[in-house]
Formats: sequence, structure tokens, C-alpha cells
Amino acid sequence: MRIALFVTCMNDLLYPGTGIATVRILERLGHRVEFPDTQTCCGQMHLNSGYEKMAVPLVENFVRTFEPYDAVVAPSGSCVAMIRDNHPRLVPAAATVAAKTFELSELLVDVLGVTDVGASFPHRVTYHPTCHGLRMLRLGDKPLRLLRAVEGIELVELGGAEECCGFGGTFALKNADVSGAMLADKCRAVADTGADYVAAVDNSCLTHIGGGLSRQRARAKHIHYAEVLAS
Repeated sequence: MRIALFVTCMNDLLYPGTGIATVRILERLGHRVEFPDTQTCCGQMHLNSGYEKMAVPLVENFVRTFEPYDAVVAPSGSCVAMIRDNHPRLVPAAATVAAKTFELSELLVDVLGVTDVGASFPHRVTYHPTCHGLRMLRLGDKPLRLLRAVEGIELVELGGAEECCGFGGTFALKNADVSGAMLADKCRAVADTGADYVAAVDNSCLTHIGGGLSRQRARAKHIHYAEVLAS
């Protein structure tokens, strides 16, 4: 397949290794991955903050940029949810591109029919299912199926896994006390697993969790699951 990587703002600016890992996984499986340099933000931050009209040009650019490809992959559940749920509403012509835009586990499991990507990661790992992936994309156990196939991994269950970590974009800023309490619960659950790493499909949530773990000097580090699968 001719696949385009939509790296997303968070990954491009703070976690480029996640984008590189996504490409490495797909190339290992024999697919051609391109990075169109005209890509920009998907518009999620604008829409969530009430600036719907400002999001429209970004959606139009997304369509122009990614229309030529067989599939678009993004290592972010929240951005893919924005594209699939909101792009067609903002720009009706975006429906076709939105339908072929996938979070990494969707592309691997549902489209390519792959659960074992040939990874090796000899560490104790727990998995946090982020809200957009869990409730909007309904990823289910797809990321877990990929992680279970990793050689050497010890995958441990996270208590209260389906509870939000408290990030929620601007929610963490506007409702800091509530967000902090939710984060404390999540960090406690991660620490209770004794894991070396907590993995997820969104680096935004992982930044929030990782910050909490770091301040507590906890053992666990945060890692995007694509980087586990690329190992």
C-alpha cells in the first residue's frame, strides 16, 4: 500500500521518535510510507476551543494533502477521532479521506490483518487505553493484541484502566484540581503494577501521566506503544 504518515502536532514537535517508529513498523511489513510536507494541524485544538471557522482551512488542507494516498496513518487516537468525526461535518468533501485515515492499530489489525510485527521488548509494560481511542474510535483490544505478540514483553493489567487520566486537552488547564486528582489515581494505578513502562496510543495523555510519575519519582516511564512495536 502507498501509505501517508500524518505525524500530528504533538509528535512532530515533542515526540518525533513516535513518527519514526510508525514508519519503521510499516516498512518492516513491506509497505511504502511517505511524509507529505504540506501537512499541518488537524484543527482539533481550534475546534475544541470554539474556533470552528479557523479549523476549516486546516481541514481543507488535510484533504488536499492526503487525498492521493491509499491510506493515512496517525499514531494518535485523538487526532484520528477528530478527523473521522468532525472533518466531514466541517467540510463535506473530507468524508472520503476521513474514511481512509486510521490510528496505527486499526491499520495494522483491521486493514493489513497483522498482529505480530516482529518486535522484541523485554520489559514489564502496562497499557492505558486513552479516552478518544476507547470511546470514539472504539479500538477495543487492538493495541493490546499487538503488544501481546511482542517477544519478551511482560504485559500487566492496569487497574481502573478505562478511567480517564485527567488530561483532556484544555481540561487540565481549566479544571486543574480535578485533573490533578484524576492524574493521582492513574499514577497510583500505574505504580501498583510494578511496570517499567506505561504505554498508550496518545502522547498527549502520556505526557500528562509521565509528568505525574516523574514528580513522584516513580519507577515507570511513559512510552508510545508504536515505539514498543518498532523495537
